[in-house]
Amino acid sequence: MITLINVFVVEPANQQRIVDLLVHATDEFVRQAPGFLSSTLHRSLDGTKVTMYAQWSSAEDYEAMRREADPQPFFEEALTIARFEPGTYEIVRTFSPDPG
Repeated sequence: MITLINVFVVEPANQQRIVDLLVHATDEFVRQAPGFLSSTLHRSLDGTKVTMYAQWSSAEDYEAMRREADPQPFFEEALTIARFEPGTYEIVRTFSPDPG
């Protein structure tokens, strides 16, 4: 499994537009892609960032989705109003509340 943390840096006036683009692309295309496990969309309180945390079965599954034509217009439009700072990570450790 891989984790992607994609940060979009935007002007506050464009934050909702990026959110809408990512919601649409994920709902319509990304969720159906082989290997997609989950994603969570975040927006910063100051309006300057939108972050997508996503988990995929493999880097190959993620790359295959990125090559698909259907979601490309959404990604391309997002890049016209935001700077994209992607990162691929592996989970080192998960923490839970201490039951005691």
